[in-house]
Amino acid sequence: MKKKVGIISLGCPKNLVDSEIMLGLLKKNEFEITSDSEKANIIIINTCGFIESAKEESINTILEMASHKSKNCEMLIVAGCLAQRYKDEIIKEIPEVDAVVGVSGYDEIAKVINRFYSNENKEKAVFHKDTLSVEYLNNERLLSTHRGYAYLKISEGCDNRCTYCAIPYIRGPYRSRKMEDIVSEAESLAQKGIKEVILVAQDVTVYGRDIYGQKKIGELLRQISSIEGIEWIRLLYTYPEEIDEELINEIANNRKIVKYLDIPIQHASDKILKLMGRRSTGEGVRNILDKLRSEVPGIVLRTSLIVGFPGEDDKDFKILYDFVRKYEFDRLGVFTYSREEGTPAYDLKPQIKKSVKESRRSDIMQLQKEIVQRKNESRLNEVYKTLVEGVSEDGIFYYGRTYAEAPDIDGSIYFTSTEPLKFGEFVSVRILNVDDYDLIGEVINESSK
Repeated sequence: MKKKVGIISLGCPKNLVDSEIMLGLLKKNEFEITSDSEKANIIIINTCGFIESAKEESINTILEMASHKSKNCEMLIVAGCLAQRYKDEIIKEIPEVDAVVGVSGYDEIAKVINRFYSNENKEKAVFHKDTLSVEYLNNERLLSTHRGYAYLKISEGCDNRCTYCAIPYIRGPYRSRKMEDIVSEAESLAQKGIKEVILVAQDVTVYGRDIYGQKKIGELLRQISSIEGIEWIRLLYTYPEEIDEELINEIANNRKIVKYLDIPIQHASDKILKLMGRRSTGEGVRNILDKLRSEVPGIVLRTSLIVGFPGEDDKDFKILYDFVRKYEFDRLGVFTYSREEGTPAYDLKPQIKKSVKESRRSDIMQLQKEIVQRKNESRLNEVYKTLVEGVSEDGIFYYGRTYAEAPDIDGSIYFTSTEPLKFGEFVSVRILNVDDYDLIGEVINESSK
């Protein structure tokens, strides 16, 4: 009888791609895939270990799934970033876990399971290598989105040594995929009905430099945009100091690239940026934002910020607050600094009190809520090309996204339609109302625009 396998994917879209690759490998090895953890004989939790809150979510999920060991679950596997970083601690502290597979072991997931079932003593398995060849991304994925879009991972690892970040230590150095492999996967996605491909990497802007000697993101975008069936191409995540004239021109002039950029800026104070090990300056960030808005009309900008970094005083925070108020980002996320062992910032002083960090985060989020409210109200009565993704629980509304929303992190558009719609198709939606970060609208006919 086939063993049933279920995967719970936590964390970022890059993790989701890894989970889909594991699903593809397991299906290829004739395991049965289930989305119901209560029916799974094997449960895999693909964890995130980026910051403290992500680690807590991962651990809580592991403990929750451990309760299934008294039911159908025969094998519990912890995979991903947390597994790579704390492999020995997981095995020692959570006895229900049968195997630990770090990010360097994704391609061996079927072997790990088979070895467990062939081992009469059921010895605990810790599967770990220093790094994993980027070629693992060429394995066929089992898509989990089924809503007209898919993430496309173009590289692995990171060379940016930001002092607060453990990713380079977990994922290894930046490793670009060959362009022909990425384009081949994009073609395969298009054949499966995917309309929007979302390029993801720790930093998409430096794609190709390690294997081609120069950045190749512009050429990659042009090749993907030539694929029939793909209508939207979205970029996550672009570092400000690597956004150059070629990339800006490509975004401005290539009709398939959505006018949306996620630029992780983190701060606006030169002092804090330097302590963070960032290569950008406050002035450099401001210049690139001004240039983008000038040369790409209508561009939607998203960023992420860190408050409460060691040494951040009231003056530094005011610089950041005033920066957010002036530039009015369309989308913005704020994290309180998470002190991560093994990173250079761990021993920086002075560390900021938790209450101060939370207060600063709250201040910026309140400011951003007011900004988003104004921006959303400015979209009333406008008509947008919208990707249909699903139906609300009450069955009254469809929901989806325009070019201005990325999946999973931004709001949604909820809309009514007089005709039944298919998930993954595009429709024209007129915006009629605002509901906090979401928008309400209705599908309109071309003749009624």
